[in-house]
Amino acid sequence: MSVVLYNTLSRHKEPFQPLTPGTAKIYCCGVTVYDYCHLGHARCYIVWDTVRRYLQWRGYDVHYVQNFTDIDDKILNRARKEGTTMEAISQRYIAAYHEDMARLNILDADEYTYATRTINGIRRLIGELEQKGYAYAAGGDVYYEVRRFSGYGKLSGRQLDDMRAGASGRVGDDRPKKKDPFDFALWKGAKPEEPSWESPWGPGRPGWHIECSAMVRDRMGDTIDIHMGGGDLTFPHHENEIAQSEAATGHPLSTYWMHNGMVNVNGEKMSKSLGNFTTIRQLLDAEDGLHSMALRLFLCQAQYRKPVDFTADAIASATNSWQTLRDGLLFGPNYGSQLNWEDTALELNYESEAVQRFQTAMDDDFNTPEAVAVLFELAKELRRQGNILTHEGKTDADGANLRDQWHTLVCLAEVLGIEADVDIAPTSGPSDETIAAQIQQRSVAKKERNFAEADRIRDWLSAQGITLIDKPGGVTEWHR
Repeated sequence: MSVVLYNTLSRHKEPFQPLTPGTAKIYCCGVTVYDYCHLGHARCYIVWDTVRRYLQWRGYDVHYVQNFTDIDDKILNRARKEGTTMEAISQRYIAAYHEDMARLNILDADEYTYATRTINGIRRLIGELEQKGYAYAAGGDVYYEVRRFSGYGKLSGRQLDDMRAGASGRVGDDRPKKKDPFDFALWKGAKPEEPSWESPWGPGRPGWHIECSAMVRDRMGDTIDIHMGGGDLTFPHHENEIAQSEAATGHPLSTYWMHNGMVNVNGEKMSKSLGNFTTIRQLLDAEDGLHSMALRLFLCQAQYRKPVDFTADAIASATNSWQTLRDGLLFGPNYGSQLNWEDTALELNYESEAVQRFQTAMDDDFNTPEAVAVLFELAKELRRQGNILTHEGKTDADGANLRDQWHTLVCLAEVLGIEADVDIAPTSGPSDETIAAQIQQRSVAKKERNFAEADRIRDWLSAQGITLIDKPGGVTEWHR
C-alpha cells in the first residue's frame, strides 16, 4: 500500500507518486523572523516534521528545505522600534526559532534558505516574468499582472471577481501604480533608511511572494514533490507562488500542496488584540507549564488539516496523556534489568499487528489520531505491567514479549517525534529535596482530609515525571 495524502490543489486524497521514485523533494514555508514563535508555529512545524519523519520511515530519501523570511516590513518596524538593524532582529529570532524547535523535538531541515541570500535568484525570476509579459515596472516598483495568468485561483478555488483586491505582498499600499488592484508587488523601490539592493528597475527590495518562488527554484529546481505550509498561506501567498513560478518556467511548481489547520484558543482565533496570543516559550516555561512532549502529543491527537483548540481542559488532558505514554516509553529503562532483558539490539517486527495498524493509519493522509491510539494501547499495557512489577515483584506477562512491546512503542513513538528523554527545559525536573517536601505536604493534606490538595500535589509531581507509590503504614515511595 502506498502513502495517500490530501492535495489542496485537487481537493482530493491522492497516492504519493514522487517525481523520482523513492525520493521526496519537500519545501516548507518558514517563519518571518521578527518575534518569538507562537502556538500556530508549533502546530505547523510539528505537523510537517511528523510527515517528514514518516516518509523517511517508509523508506523515502527526503530532501527537506525550509526558508526564513528575513526581510519584511514587520522586521523593519521592529528594528526601528528597538533602534537596531534588520539583520540584528533577524539573527536574534532565527536563533530563537532553532531553540524552540529543538525543545519540540523538530528535526533541522536539510537546508535552510534565506530571502536576503537569494537576491540574485529573485532578480533573475522577476526579469523572466517581465520578458514574458507577466510583470511590469512602474516608478521603481515591479508588479505581477494577475489577469495574464489563466490559472490564477486554482489552488484556493477563488475567482478574481469575488476576491478582495490589494494583496500586494506586505509592502505597503501601492495601488495607484498598479494596472489592476489585484496585481501584487514583485519588487519595491527603495525607501529612505531601508535596506535595498541594486536591480534593473532601480534600488529596492523584493516582495514577499517572489522570495519563496525564487528560493524553491534555486534550491530544488522548477518542480518539487510537496509544498507545505499553514492553511493561512493558501491565499494569497501560495496562489501567488504558483502564478509566478509556473508563468516563468512553464512547469508545475509542486505536484502536491499540503496545508495544516489553524490554532484557536478557547474557541477564538489566536491574536494579540484578543489577549490570547501565546508563544511556545510562554506555554512551556510557565510555572505549571506544559511539557514539550505533551504539546506534541496533543497536536498529534488532532487531524492535521482540522483546526485545533487550546483550552485549559485540553492542556490538562494532554498532560495526563503524556504521563501514560511516558510511563510506557520508560518501561525498559525502569524495569528491564528486573526482567533480565539481555543487552542486545532489537529489530522492529514490521509484520506485528501494532506496526501494521500504525502504518495503515499513517498511510491514510498521515492519520496521527489513529496512530496515537496504537501507541496508547501499548503504553497502557506496559504501564499496567510496571505497576504489577512494582507492587508484586513480578509481571503476569512473558518478559520477552514485554520487551518486544516496549521496543515497538519506542520505535513508533519516535516516528511521531515523541521521546521520553526530551525535556521542556534544561533542568531535569524537581530536586530530591523538592520531591520529599511535596510528599510531606501531601501527607499532611491527607491527614487533614484535604484530598483535593493531596490530588493536586500528586498530579503536579506526575507532570514532572515523578510516580508516587503509597504503601501500608502511610509510607510513600517515589521514582522518576
